[in-house]
Order: sequence, then structure tokens, then C-alpha cells
Amino acid sequence: MSLSEKPGSRSSDGTLKSEVDEKALAVAVSSISSKSDLISSGSKYSSIPKQKQQALKWNGWGYKDSGFIFKNGCLEFTGSRYPLGSLVLPHFTHWVIMRLGGDFEAKSEAIPEPSAEGYAKPNVSQELIQELDGTSITYSMDGSDRLFRAHGHTLHEIFQLRTGNFPRIPDIVVWPEKHDDVVKIVQTATKFGAVLIPYGGGTSVSGALCCPENENRTIISIDMSQMNRILWVDESNLTCCAEGGIVGQDIEAQLRTKGFTTGHEPDSYEFSSLGGWVATRASGMKKNTYGNIEDLLVHVRMVTPKGVIEKHCQVPRISAGPDIHHIILGSEGTLGVITEVVLKIRPLPACKKYGSVVFPDFASGVACLREVAKQRCQPSSIRLMDNEQFKFGHSLRAPEGYLGALKGSLKSFYLTKFKGFDLNQICVATLLFEGNKEAVEFQEQRIYTIAAQHGGLPAGDANGERGYILTFVIAYIRDIALDYYIVAESFETSVPWSHTYNLCENVKLRVANECKERGIKHHFITCRVTQTYDVGACVYFYFAFNYRGMSDPVHVFEEIEEIARDEILANRGSISHHHGIGKIRRKWLPKTISGPSIGTLVHIKKTIDPDNVFGNSNILAELSTTSTSTTSQHSSNIPLKSKL
Repeated sequence: MSLSEKPGSRSSDGTLKSEVDEKALAVAVSSISSKSDLISSGSKYSSIPKQKQQALKWNGWGYKDSGFIFKNGCLEFTGSRYPLGSLVLPHFTHWVIMRLGGDFEAKSEAIPEPSAEGYAKPNVSQELIQELDGTSITYSMDGSDRLFRAHGHTLHEIFQLRTGNFPRIPDIVVWPEKHDDVVKIVQTATKFGAVLIPYGGGTSVSGALCCPENENRTIISIDMSQMNRILWVDESNLTCCAEGGIVGQDIEAQLRTKGFTTGHEPDSYEFSSLGGWVATRASGMKKNTYGNIEDLLVHVRMVTPKGVIEKHCQVPRISAGPDIHHIILGSEGTLGVITEVVLKIRPLPACKKYGSVVFPDFASGVACLREVAKQRCQPSSIRLMDNEQFKFGHSLRAPEGYLGALKGSLKSFYLTKFKGFDLNQICVATLLFEGNKEAVEFQEQRIYTIAAQHGGLPAGDANGERGYILTFVIAYIRDIALDYYIVAESFETSVPWSHTYNLCENVKLRVANECKERGIKHHFITCRVTQTYDVGACVYFYFAFNYRGMSDPVHVFEEIEEIARDEILANRGSISHHHGIGKIRRKWLPKTISGPSIGTLVHIKKTIDPDNVFGNSNILAELSTTSTSTTSQHSSNIPLKSKL
């Protein structure tokens, strides 16, 4: 059956109809809490339409109706989806001008969305089309559909979209609706010598979704968004099974109707998919209570060119050789397509409470988080912002009236005059407690006691909640920044406790030095400790600079980021904590695992996918021999040294 014969198919004017219109979608979202039969019936539900361009930006982050704009001399945040919505932000406007040299009189306009004639002709044989027409699988060769699935959200990719320099996009997009559809698509790609690139939520920040520029084969983007059902919930064993294309906000909305949660809440929770979480070894903000994705995973099915990889039992633990789940976890679309996942679930917490602590300096905050981890009393989320990030976050607030300004000045007076804090040194930890009321109260007492031992003062639940929720808004800032000649990006790592503080300080200093050498007058480098473990922590960096007068700002940014990554490794950090490798971090893999380890990955790839059907070039640049990898690795075993 061809696309034009199915729901969500192409109309007579060539446009792709959504399976639900905007009004129906809004009604569905608002009524989800009352639809407790959605799970039991295995019904399809998605908060994002099949043609994602209807709701999401084609060349930026998030919803079309949400984002920062400059209006009447001030920055504002539009829409009502987030607590920051419809607020005028004079403090943030001032911060951008003073900290990053923002000039709102000079705007860098992005190109308009290309017309139908502006896309390269798809490289798809008639035989392949006929094969798809013989199935119930919908597909599209429309340029806008192909472009939307050609990228993730690295600075490089978004800048290319804004300037019209996108080199390669998929030739065709397909939408499977069940596991057997995926099997058929993989068989078809193998039969016709095509390349498959799985597409989940499109939130990758590792270049994982980019099409290899020198790939001459037909590239098929396999959009998993229509596989968005929760198939079953097992209340006795506290597990649920969901299809790989379901996004975070949808799985949580449906589980809430039954009184459950997965507890997995990454920053990209609104848009990232379950299959993507598994494929990248994702981490969530509440991992202290619920675990990372590898802790939540009970069972997974992945379709490969050689068949389906899965276990034949679903038990709490099994000793049956190396765990095949760890072949799938972190595979980043190089081996197959994740179709179904069984996760642990938990009853919704009876009590949820936010908090915050202000510390005299970053070193005190890190020491406190280390002690909290040592005593294993972490709340669901505990995140420590350095001074730069504290001031940045503080600027994202509404204008105060007289009483609000007075209250703020009194707080500052108390901190500086009575407690001796320096406002240019202080940092803040935001806290989220979840559990029953007694457990939350006991945990609060322990955390605030440990914080006091490191000079920390409670700073209120409002600051904690605001800091936590702002996470979902920060991603929108890059779009408005690019409008006014500012480039920005984030990168993360994990590091042992013994090196956490030094890594943070050294990376920031190294970036500052590199900016100075290049004559960059206005830059911003900041970090936060976002997750804690027994042996170390995750550190998240934000980096931005003003590029007025610069011919190739993305190249400069990437040069400095690579140097920052080298500095991270020199300070015993990792190439990634939860973003994965993709294409932009694969050069550091020989510094991360040994030659025989790389050889093992190569042989797994050759065994499961000998024709490189999943040829997205993530993790490993090419299929090399084990001996070559081993030789290359041997010369790379010497740790990088800091150049500070």
C-alpha cells in the first residue's frame, strides 16, 4: 500500500497530513490524565504529531510556540508550556549585554525554511519503492520530512540549518508501526543495499543522526515515532513494556494514570525516546532514586540484519555469560533498531519536595556533595552550580516590585555582612526529595546537616524548584543567542571524586586561555555537578562566546571544545557521561578503551551487520581490522597531559 492510501498520507497538493490536527492534539494532551484505559488497551498516543514540523522548530530546539524573543527592548519567553512563559526578562537582557557583549541592534538572520525545490533529489530506486508499496509501512520522500530527520542538536548541525549548508540528508523516511514492520524494513534495506539510520526523538548532541557525507547508497531514516505504545504494565512485578519510539513525557503521562513512574527524567525528557535512551546509555536527573537507564532495563528487543537480539527470559538477574544487553546499551544505532523495552517502574512518590543550599564557594559545595555520596544519602536529585551559572540562572527571573527588590537586598546583606559570603564566589545546590513523608523529612535533615558542616545554608524550596525546572528552558537559549552572534553549546563528562574540583577549574581556565589567545573578548564558561556516585560525579559544562566579526565561528568553537575535551581527559575525566560518542567524540575512543576492546567492537559489528546496513559511522569511523585497531591503540595508551 502506498503512502497516499494511509492515514497521515500525502494529500493532493503534496503535503503530508497529520494523523491528528493541532486542536485534537491539544485536547488529547489535556485529557491524558483521565484516559486510564490507554495502557490496558495498548492504544497509540503521542503528544508530538507524526509530521513533527507542525509542532516543533525545523531549525532549532523545541516547540514552535515556545522560545526567547527580543521585543520592546527586552528579552521575553513566549508560550505557556513552561513556568517562564510570557515573562519579560530585563535581568537576563542586561546579563547578555554585559556578560556576552550582546548587541540587540545587530541581528544574524537565519535562512527561511527551504522550498520543495530546494532539496536534493532523493536517491531511491523504483524497486525499493515497490517493495515498500507491498507493505503497510508509510514513507515520505518530501524534502522537509527528510531534512528534519537529518540532524540532531549539536551547534554544528543547527548552524548548518540556519545557513543552508546542510550537505547530506536521508533519501527517504519510513514510519514503522510495529515490531514486524521494523523487521521488514531491515530486510528491505539489506536486500537493496541501503543504509538505515534509526531516528527516535532527534535530540542527539553527538552528531549521531548526521548522514555520512560520502555515502552513495540510499539512506533510509527509520522514524520510530509511530511505535509509541505502552504494551503492558505488570503491577505485581513493577515492570512495563513499551515500544522504542515512545517519548519521555508520553510514557510518564500514561504511567501516571496507573499511579506509576519510571523516574527516568533526562533534560530532553519532553522529546527523547525510550529506544534512544537505551541506545545512548542515558541518564536522568533523578537517577539517585530510580537509577540510570542500564539500572532500569529488564529486557530489550533489537532488530539487526542477522535477526532479533533479545533474552528469552525476564528475570531480575541472570548469570549466563556476558550480558547481551550491554551490546545493545550504547550501540547508538550502529547494530540495529530497538523496538521494545521492558523497564522497572515505581509507585508515584507520596511526597515530593524541593530545596536548595548556598555555599561560600564551589570547593565547599563539591566537598559537601562528596560527603553526601559517601554516606549514600543522596536525594532524588542534587545538583551544584558554580558561581557563573548561579548568576546566569539568577538573571532568568521576572522583574521584582519594590518589596521583591528589598527582600533580595536583605538576603544579600545577610549573606555578605553576617555570614561573610562573597557574591562573586558563592554557589548553589538545588535539591529534589521524593518518597514518603517520613523518609523525605529524614533525608532533608541529613542533607542540611552535612551541608552545614561545609558552610552551607538552606536557601529555600522555591529556589530549588526554580533551578530544577529551568533545566527544560535552557536549551531554548541557543536559538536566540545565534540570532545575535553568540554561539553556545554544552558538553559533559564523568570524573572520580579525587579529580572533580580540579577538572572543573582546569577546564574553565583552559577554555578562558584559549579564548584569550584567539582575541575573543566576550565568552562564558561554567559548570555544574549534576549527578553523584560512590566513586565520582558527572560534570556538565556550558560554553558560549560572541562571534561578531568572525568568519567561521563554529570551527573556532569546535577547536576550543576539542582542547577542553583533551583537558578533561588529562584530568581523568571521560569522553562522555550520558551523551554518547556519536561522530564528534569517536576520535577519543582509543584513549578510552584498549586495542583488543576496540577489536571486539569491530568484530561484533561485522558479525551482526556485515554489510554495514546500519552505516551511520557512529562510535567507530569505519570497519577496520582488529590488528589495525590494536596497533593504533597501543601508541595511544599514554594518558593526555594538561597543558596548563
